[in-house]
Amino acid sequence: MQSTTEIFERYEVIRSRLPQLTVRPSTQDICNLSDIAEHVQAFVFDAFGVLNVGESLIPGADERVAQLRDMGCQIRILTNAASYDRQGAIAKFEALGIALEDDEIITSRDATLQTLTPACWGVVAAAEDELLDIPGSFVRLEEVAADYDKVQGFLFLSSQVWSAKKQALLEVSLLSNDRPVLIANADLVAPRDDGFSLEPGFYGHKLVDLGAQQVQFFGKPFPEVFALAEKSLEGVSPDKIVMCGDSLHTDILGAAARGWNTALITQDGLFASHDTQPFSECSGIHATWRMPRI
Repeated sequence: MQSTTEIFERYEVIRSRLPQLTVRPSTQDICNLSDIAEHVQAFVFDAFGVLNVGESLIPGADERVAQLRDMGCQIRILTNAASYDRQGAIAKFEALGIALEDDEIITSRDATLQTLTPACWGVVAAAEDELLDIPGSFVRLEEVAADYDKVQGFLFLSSQVWSAKKQALLEVSLLSNDRPVLIANADLVAPRDDGFSLEPGFYGHKLVDLGAQQVQFFGKPFPEVFALAEKSLEGVSPDKIVMCGDSLHTDILGAAARGWNTALITQDGLFASHDTQPFSECSGIHATWRMPRI
């Protein structure tokens, strides 16, 4: 199991692959988002570590979202979770007690699929994912080496059933015949009830380390998913949007690179039980505001 410090250090190692950022010199501590809501037109929320941990709602998150709506703020959820399609994502948040309209959730899966070209794709997906939104032909990758060799590219949606053996099959096939690899979740890890799970971004960066040339990452901090959010917030100036997240290298960096304001949430996600200031100073990534929970 990886620690917060180890995860942070890995993000710093791959920093050159992430969007570039003009450093913000300082962060203001506030109690919660209601302190700044009158100056904001839209709040965009990461999910894991901000609204939920694993399958559990963070206490008060649903009430805060409802309060911000009542104050006239637009609400969006911007998640790197790509293990389920759009309807599955909406159903998940409804089960947590957060009702959403269709245009209020933007996923890294959306951003990935809009770039998908006609081909036979090798798909890495959760067992229960029916892949109904995947166009064209595809092969669900398991432990058959020939399946890795015959596809024209790879679509990595979920690491839920991924394993070291499957990663080795992918590496061998890819290094003998370099092809596109679309990583639909750029996160290295996600906070769970029992620690951090390894996410598709972790495995994608291992491929880049080995020399794969056609690996493309989607989701925060990369621009495609932020552009989708901005499109859904037509007429809202970037400096009136606040990204609320628990990760400096994904939520805060990606949003700041778009000119958004940012709020770092510290109590339940990546930096739970840690002082975030040393991490910000080391990375040069400073949120506009910081608070324990939303």
